[in-house]
Amino acid sequence: MPVELGQNVQDDLVETDLQLAHRAVLTGAAVALPHFNALADLPQELKADGSVVTEADRAVETAIRDVLAAARPHDAVLGEEHGQSAGPDTSRRWIIDPIDGTALFVRGDDRWLILVALEEDGEIVAGVAAHPAQGSIFWAVRGGGAFEGRVVGGRVVAATPLHVTAGGPDALEGARFAAVPESWAPHLVAPIEEVTPALPWPIHPGLLVARGDLDLAIQTGGQIWDFAATSLILTEAGGSFSGLSGRTRPGPGASLYTRSDALRVATLDVLADARHAASRT
Repeated sequence: MPVELGQNVQDDLVETDLQLAHRAVLTGAAVALPHFNALADLPQELKADGSVVTEADRAVETAIRDVLAAARPHDAVLGEEHGQSAGPDTSRRWIIDPIDGTALFVRGDDRWLILVALEEDGEIVAGVAAHPAQGSIFWAVRGGGAFEGRVVGGRVVAATPLHVTAGGPDALEGARFAAVPESWAPHLVAPIEEVTPALPWPIHPGLLVARGDLDLAIQTGGQIWDFAATSLILTEAGGSFSGLSGRTRPGPGASLYTRSDALRVATLDVLADARHAASRT
């Protein structure tokens, strides 16, 4: 499913799933950015779980759903804000996080993302992750590699293949590490930081691992929409993804992004040892 960069393909008979995902994300970005540039006028609410939600979250998801529904009316859609809508084709489901990092968004921090992924028969087969306020976009298709590009004039340009660091550490000692958001689960971050300090992250840490700028990242909580796109981008860049239980498909809970299976297993062992030690005190 190669993307023809720079084209705005409107005909759903020729538009690939990846091209559609790009178009959906770019449409969402066009809705989100005016809200981001006028935060003083944007009301905020708290969800039942205490997280922040805004009209921007809902408007972005609605815009993305409209694009997907027009092009793939038979597909199911799952979004963070509007839930699940079933389609006749139960084997295909689009997964949307309209603004990943709403807390960052409302603070004026440009590290928030828009995430769109396609799941077929339980496997993520395409994913797009964009930092609209930074003009960066990342994507992958299963078996087709992972890429980073720029958004210029509403078009995706300058595709660059992504690869994790080759020959880096397979143990925590010396690993370049970041956590997002660290404040959600300090008990998960602390055992890793005892071995290697957490570094600042200008873009989503999982994407930094895919790019080769980090060896290890932990996302301390989330749902399938938080991980669907980024997990595929990482694995197509040669990295390793899993939940703390070892499951390799995206799902609820904390998850690891690592440059190798060996480093992921070593990190899981450290976290398991820390939990065991805590249970004995």
